[in-house]
Amino acid sequence: MLGTNFTIIHPTVFILLGIPGLEQYHTWLSIPFCLMYIAAVLGNGALILVVLSERTLHEPMYVFLSMLAGTDILLSTTTVPKALAIFWFHAGEIPFDACIAQMFFIHVAFVAESGILLAMAFDRYVAICTPLRYSAVLTPMAIGKMTLAIWGQSIGTIFPIIFLLKRLSYCRTNVIPHSYCEHIGVARLACADITVNIWYGFSVPMASVLVDVALIGISYMLILQAVFRLPSQDARHKALNTCGSHIGVILLFFIPSFFTFLTHRFGKNIPHHVHILLANLYVLVPPMLNPIIYGAKTKQIRDSMTRMLSVVWKS
Repeated sequence: MLGTNFTIIHPTVFILLGIPGLEQYHTWLSIPFCLMYIAAVLGNGALILVVLSERTLHEPMYVFLSMLAGTDILLSTTTVPKALAIFWFHAGEIPFDACIAQMFFIHVAFVAESGILLAMAFDRYVAICTPLRYSAVLTPMAIGKMTLAIWGQSIGTIFPIIFLLKRLSYCRTNVIPHSYCEHIGVARLACADITVNIWYGFSVPMASVLVDVALIGISYMLILQAVFRLPSQDARHKALNTCGSHIGVILLFFIPSFFTFLTHRFGKNIPHHVHILLANLYVLVPPMLNPIIYGAKTKQIRDSMTRMLSVVWKS
């Protein structure tokens, strides 16, 4: 009986191309990319600093908001600096393990952000539907458990993808027509069957996010029922106003992500460079706009930010 020797071949490096088809515009594209990235990091960093420094903001809603801001920084920082290096210096080489790490953090941040938005919806549900039990339900221990559950679920969902990619042999090209590493884009470079990668990469993270979307929808159905039972119009307006910024962030996260996902999977007639451009905007635009939405809609954050800026200005 003859034994078969399977040797797994991993390339030393992959080569990221940036946005294929728009190479002549890379320098121009880098300007808005860089500005949006700086705005995202500064805005989310300032939001985290305000929540940490202001004792009046040490409440569950703002704790979840600071988690969302940290996840936005992770998502944009994992992708944009490398894209800018490609645009400016043609530095497309990325080591195999660094590519896998980048892919891991991108997908973990995506699943975690969905879970954080669900936690924020639960916070609004408790605050509006059972306000007298708010402090009893959302205790520091409960918030800690929810935080562990969010990150445990996101890491546990994405961690198997590392082994699904490392089990493959890559004997084709090492060129990735993208500005960052993502699961299926890397798997397609393998000279082996990637059916498991395709099914796992499509179904498991998507099912996790869809469950979050369904639970967020149920939360807001119950919230609306409770709001419309309130006796006065002022009370209804105040209750809905507390949810306005959260709804804006939910729409800003899920609409572009599902649009990007569906066009990537089913938009065969859409040019490849449009797919890549949309994927880059997805990791830039929501992280940039989230602090603006919360800063504009939340009076406590506006007031705290104003006080912090006045202290910095006077010093």
